[in-house]
Amino acid sequence: MGSLGGGMGRLFWWNGLSRRAPRRSDSDQQRRSKSSGSTGGTSSSATYRFPINQAVAAGGLALTGDTIAQVNQRWRKRESGNVDKDVAQTLLSDHDWLRSLRMLSYGFLLYGPGSYAWYQLLDRVMPQQTAKNLLLKVFLNQVVLGPSVIAVVFAWNNLWLGKLKELPKKYQNDALPTLLLGFRFWIPVSILNFWVVPLPARVAFMSTGSIFWNFCLSSTMSK
Repeated sequence: MGSLGGGMGRLFWWNGLSRRAPRRSDSDQQRRSKSSGSTGGTSSSATYRFPINQAVAAGGLALTGDTIAQVNQRWRKRESGNVDKDVAQTLLSDHDWLRSLRMLSYGFLLYGPGSYAWYQLLDRVMPQQTAKNLLLKVFLNQVVLGPSVIAVVFAWNNLWLGKLKELPKKYQNDALPTLLLGFRFWIPVSILNFWVVPLPARVAFMSTGSIFWNFCLSSTMSK
């Protein structure tokens, strides 16, 4: 609306001026139009901003989920006879920081920006909060975003480990069970996300739910 008002103001000003000023030639008007068009194109292409808040939230929560998964795995391996003696060591020692960095970078570089762009796309295509749009968004979230997340995080993990040749086997063994688990968890979470949570907070909300999900992913990838 601001740009529209500015354009109308310039239009009224030009109509009054044209009564006194001589009319410009067609060639001058064409050059001005080309110059204006090129400037507008540059301005529109420079409007993209990296969603830093969403990326930081997704990266931090991915790191949290991985940390919980690692503590859980160390706890399960802990000898039951030394409960009081080894609690602190179990919680704090032998942490795989490279594994944590893999999950942190996945959340910050891939999941945060990617899911934010995905939710923006869904809201542009289906802006009205109707039951039909809600169900369609949840459906698309499961059949498009869910498999994409699993495919990307498995590939990202194997790339870091230098095991891209083992990626097809990883997909074959773990992708479908992980996807089915995701359906049971993410469908109700997605309904709340689209129905209640405003757009700027959706990545943070889904990332909060993904603490549990990242726990599952990190545990699956460490097999």
